[in-house]
Amino acid sequence: MSTGNVSAPAIRFSAVTFDCPDPAELSRFYGEALGLPVTYSSDDFVMLGQEGSPGLGFNRLAGYRRPTWPEPSQEKQAHLELGVDDLDAAQARLLALGAEAPAVQPEPERWRVLLDPAGHPFCITTLA
Repeated sequence: MSTGNVSAPAIRFSAVTFDCPDPAELSRFYGEALGLPVTYSSDDFVMLGQEGSPGLGFNRLAGYRRPTWPEPSQEKQAHLELGVDDLDAAQARLLALGAEAPAVQPEPERWRVLLDPAGHPFCITTLA
């Protein structure tokens, strides 16, 4: 779509933010798992990231309801895909950091579904 002589404003991807009951706890989990430092912190919001790269945000939501994946009563709205070299080793590390492994694993030889401490599903895979 052409904008004629008007230049389009620069728009860039900045972050993905997750709603959760405890931003400090969830940011600790992802910060340790991904090696990302805190770039901003308040009682209700924490941002992780590296200078010049998109980050991950964690927003306190009153009345937060944990996703119930694979049960659809409280759907996941989005999830992260994390690339790993070794599924078993990565899963063990993430479980030690506070993730949970649900019983349902659609293709455990290709990827694993885990739940972060707030219940958000995320995947680890050697395909990324």
